Amino acid sequence: MHMAMVIGGGIVLLGLFLLFGRLWGGVDPDLAMAAKLFIPAWLIVSLVNMWVGVTKAGYSVRDELPILLVVFLVPAVVAGLAAWRLAR
Repeated sequence: MHMAMVIGGGIVLLGLFLLFGRLWGGVDPDLAMAAKLFIPAWLIVSLVNMWVGVTKAGYSVRDELPILLVVFLVPAVVAGLAAWRLAR
């Protein structure tokens, strides 16, 4: 359940990046750039989530690595598709 909530939070954060890309973009809002900037920010959030799982919840790094991959990749793929689609 926690993993689905974190992935959902990533999708919401991507939406916020796109919203701010539109609001602060000036005449030509660069939504593709906002989606591209989301990916490193989401990597940092995902790594912090893994760190919390290892240090606070008591999981091993080996247990958390597959979760990190899923939690990072799902919103990152959505952001990549959005950047590709919006760059056209």
